[in-house]
Amino acid sequence: MPQSKGFRVKTRKLLRKKGNFGFSDHLLSINQLKKGDKVVIYINPRFQKGMPHRRYHGKIGNILGRRGRAFIVEVSKGEKLVKLIIPPEHLKIHKVN
Repeated sequence: MPQSKGFRVKTRKLLRKKGNFGFSDHLLSINQLKKGDKVVIYINPRFQKGMPHRRYHGKIGNILGRRGRAFIVEVSKGEKLVKLIIPPEHLKIHKVN
């Protein structure tokens, strides 16, 4: 049988969350983010809808605007800049030390 090449292939450890988190842990509201903020794409496996590809997990991007309840995030992919539409469940605010 041929190997599957689906969207979530080889993500067994990447998309696993340790501990027993409450439903609203680490979730951002739409009002917390605005245009120009820096965010980290952090995939939450509880929400499959709007989940970005695993290659963007951990990347830092800038918010360009909103589309519905999701955000348009600009991320670098090699030398190019890519625009992704990601809901707030998969975003964290980037904290600069």
